[in-house]
Amino acid sequence: MIYDLLVVGAGPYGLSIASHAAAAGLNLRVFGRPMASWRDNMPGGMFLKSEPWASNLSDPQGRWRLDAYCKERGMTARHAQPIPVEEFAQYGLWFARHAVPEVEERTVTRVAAGPDGFTALTEDGEVVYARTVALAVGVMPFIEVPPALRGLHPSLVTHSSHHNDLTPFRGKDVTVIGGGQAALETAALLAEQGTRVRVLARAERLRWNDVPPPWERPWWQSVRSPHSGLGPGWRNWFYSERPGLFRTLPQATRARIAATALGPAGAWWVRDRVERAVELLPGHQVTAACAVPGGVRLDTVSVTGLVRTLETEHVVAATGFKPRCDRMGMLAAELCGTLAVLPDGSPATGRDFESSHPGLFLAGLVTASGFGPAMRFVQGATFTAATLVQGVRRRLRATPARGKVPVPGAGSRSGSPTPVSH
Repeated sequence: MIYDLLVVGAGPYGLSIASHAAAAGLNLRVFGRPMASWRDNMPGGMFLKSEPWASNLSDPQGRWRLDAYCKERGMTARHAQPIPVEEFAQYGLWFARHAVPEVEERTVTRVAAGPDGFTALTEDGEVVYARTVALAVGVMPFIEVPPALRGLHPSLVTHSSHHNDLTPFRGKDVTVIGGGQAALETAALLAEQGTRVRVLARAERLRWNDVPPPWERPWWQSVRSPHSGLGPGWRNWFYSERPGLFRTLPQATRARIAATALGPAGAWWVRDRVERAVELLPGHQVTAACAVPGGVRLDTVSVTGLVRTLETEHVVAATGFKPRCDRMGMLAAELCGTLAVLPDGSPATGRDFESSHPGLFLAGLVTASGFGPAMRFVQGATFTAATLVQGVRRRLRATPARGKVPVPGAGSRSGSPTPVSH
């Protein structure tokens, strides 16, 4: 059997796409461990940086929002009150139960072009045929570690996303590299459990987000600096609310904004926890690293040219992700090689998130250079899901499969015409 759509990934983007596709009557399969990176790759005690009202997964009717989940749990999702990451992961599982057809907790290891679309291979050997594919693989394939740290053993250097438990570092000396939220919150959690920790960042000074303005305020303040899912201000509002219009900007402008907008910064609610307990070394860059007895030696240079050497037992690189096309390892080489690529190495996409290979759709971080900074956050899932599924439907109409075409809404794996409620 050939399916209308194969969704690879079950994070906020994959689940939202699946919900919209099921409501549209598409015959689909969904593979992935729901909310895997939120459950497996973030340590306990972390909070969601985004506002609760900007952290909804998307279903067409808007029934399964974060505030509805919180209400059912006897909680309140309030403006300027961060949600624990563990609770957000549970919200995603709740959303999957209510708004998405069956999610198969298996990994798709390979996606290749086929005669009527695509052929996918799962980790346990099943071959799945689909006319279109939506890759919503999140951030984990795109981990970025500075060149000076590459090649060192994982017992000495890890990426911040490799940890869901920081207790093995209790009582040790750890250096966290990076100046963003992942670096600063990881450092705070380490310090609070008794780890001696320092943060080393390239920027001359650390940046901190301001406390958001009250939700209810005089109209003139709202006009001057509107709320948005990416923070207050008209520029953030444009990135957050108009990703389709963002895509019409010149490519060079989009690339610049994608690389610089909403740069590394810590949340206002973690600042005091860091500044009172963490050694801060802004304006330093690692130039070399090597294993030494008991840990790692780091050679650094400051913005003023001062050379410094320090030793530490472990390095946590909170250095983000680079969504390069060549890191999408589940794509067959011959398929990946056909994709048009932007100057930053990410795949080019059309107005409905379709790649240059017909029928292959992309979602999430890999589309930030096309659709803007919102695609780096849960906020972007709503626009993506609705737009991408419209694109899938257009593609299906444009290229009917040879032989028997599956009836939308039919088949054992089909989504129902409306979100499934349990």
